[in-house]
Amino acid sequence: MDQMRSLFASLLSEKGILLTDEQWNRFETYYRLLLEWNERMNLTGITEREQVYIKHFYDSLSLSFFVPLAEVSNIADIGSGAGFPSIPLKIMFPHLRVTIIDSLNKRIQFLKHLTSELAFTDVDCIHARAEDAGRDSKFRDRFDLVTARAVARLNVLNEFCLPFVKTGGTFAAMKGADAEEEVQEARFSLSQLKGELLRSEKFLLPVEQSTRHIILIRKTGPTPPKYPRKPGVPLKQPLK
Repeated sequence: MDQMRSLFASLLSEKGILLTDEQWNRFETYYRLLLEWNERMNLTGITEREQVYIKHFYDSLSLSFFVPLAEVSNIADIGSGAGFPSIPLKIMFPHLRVTIIDSLNKRIQFLKHLTSELAFTDVDCIHARAEDAGRDSKFRDRFDLVTARAVARLNVLNEFCLPFVKTGGTFAAMKGADAEEEVQEARFSLSQLKGELLRSEKFLLPVEQSTRHIILIRKTGPTPPKYPRKPGVPLKQPLK
């Protein structure tokens, strides 16, 4: 067996996740297309095979270690970049209906090509600013689970992402190093955007042992009408 496949399957097995032949083939297709398109546009600075599998694919799947995805039917991935975490999650949890929103059209074109090659039918790739899409009734207060991975500080992310979460749903902010300061800084934005901190999960990525955090936030009510503010405002004037 391919050494990378053996490692990846073993790491997932430790978390109770079985990697099928079909899923493995989809990850390999994903890796190949990521490298091909990365030569034409900047999708990732990580290209070595094991690094992609650990730092992108496994890291994306780590969300499923802390959120019961069997209970989730639809997910929105805000600022997805090259499809992380939503595409690896879709590969392993095919029942998920996925909406990806990214402000860069070139990335959306890559994701449309990728999802076509992976033969996914229920993945929508939307070219839009989060602030605009968050005001669209098709997306506002609609999703069981909303994710963002390494996009912005939490007090900004809350305004980008919580408008998409339905009442009772979950926002999962995927972070690198210690997130405690960001959590404290984001208290006001949570109160304004109907968010309630559930918990922050900390773990180490295998092989390289770097720290990751997943901040889980529950949506307690509909998004107030004044949010999100106009494009660019949340970044320039974070709620605090």
